[in-house]
Amino acid sequence: MYEGAVQDLIDELGRLPGVGPKSAQRIAFHVLNADAADVARLAQALTQAKEKVKFCETCGNIAEGAQCRICADPRRSTAVLCVVEEAKDVVAIERTREFRGRYHVLGGAINPIEGIGPDDLRIRELMTRLADGAVEEVILATDPNIEGEATATYLARMLRGMGVPVSRLASGLPVGGDLEYADEITLGRAFEGRRRIEA
Repeated sequence: MYEGAVQDLIDELGRLPGVGPKSAQRIAFHVLNADAADVARLAQALTQAKEKVKFCETCGNIAEGAQCRICADPRRSTAVLCVVEEAKDVVAIERTREFRGRYHVLGGAINPIEGIGPDDLRIRELMTRLADGAVEEVILATDPNIEGEATATYLARMLRGMGVPVSRLASGLPVGGDLEYADEITLGRAFEGRRRIEA
């Protein structure tokens, strides 16, 4: 639609997750109208992130050194391990300020349609971490969708023989939601996780 460099920029922006053609066009024109210094800072931030950011050798979270800040923190409990799909899930759980253990990032979820199987995830590394017996509980915090459920089920089966208690994050109805808009899986999980109300 546009010529040369502009269309190339739109095409590259459109390859980003969650950025459709119209958003890519809007971002591209914002960049074109921005000050050269602002564009240079953005380009430098992208380059530095790609050069400096690595994955933690222990848990797979993003880090600038060999270990992420959570694995390097001696105040975090080593007895509880929370297994998540992606590094962004660590951030979501950390925002709650409820969990003081360590994490293990799988790097995705089992998804046969996209050709992602158990061998493509960091499951072998998880088993290695659990081998010494220091972990007393594993919390499966995969996404509450078909891929996340498949991954949690697979991991629960694998961990059953290791003698480590395995739990799954509760899921159900969101606060402020309406029952009529809840999908079957969410509503079913809400029934499974119901609690008795003490009078």
